[in-house]
Amino acid sequence: MSKKSVGNQIGVLAVSACFAALSIVLGKFLAVPVGDTIRLSFENLPILLAGFFFGPLTGAAVGIVADLVGCVLRGYAVNPIITLGAALIGVCAGVFSALPVKSRLLRVLCTVIPAHLLGSVLVKTIGLVVFYSSPFLPTLGWRAVTYTMISAAEVALLYLLTGNRAVIRQMSALTGGKAGTP
Repeated sequence: MSKKSVGNQIGVLAVSACFAALSIVLGKFLAVPVGDTIRLSFENLPILLAGFFFGPLTGAAVGIVADLVGCVLRGYAVNPIITLGAALIGVCAGVFSALPVKSRLLRVLCTVIPAHLLGSVLVKTIGLVVFYSSPFLPTLGWRAVTYTMISAAEVALLYLLTGNRAVIRQMSALTGGKAGTP
C-alpha cells in the first residue's frame, strides 16, 4: 500500500468522522421536535453525503456511528432498528448514487428518495412502532409527509454540493478520482 493510498484512507476516515459529528449536531441538538415520534432535522444529509462520495459501506458506518454516539450524548436508549435505518440511508445513498445516470439532478433524486423511503420512512417507523408502541399507520403517514419535505430540501442541498467544483475536487482527491458528478 502506497503512502498516498494510506493518506487517502486517513482523509476519508477524517471526513467521515466529520460527517458523523455533523449528523449528530443536526439530528440531536438542532432538531425541532414535533410530538413524540417526529423530529425535523437534516441529520441524514451528512449520511447521504458519505454514501454519495465514499460508497455504501462508508455511508452505513457514518449512519451507525452518528446514531449510536448521538444517542449516548443525548441520553437516549439505543434502538437497534433505528440504527439499522440510519445505516440503510448510507447504504442506499452509496448504491443508488453509483447508478449510471447522466443527469446530476436525476442522480441526486435517485440517491435521496430511496434512502428516505427505505431508511427514514419504513425502517425507522418500524423501530418506533416496535420499541415505543407508536401506532403504525399514523406514524408512517406523518413520517412520509415529514420526509417528503425534508427530502425536497436535501435534494436541493445535495444538488448544490455535488455541483460545487471545490467540493468535487476535494472528494475526488480523497477517493482517487472516484467521487464527483457523472
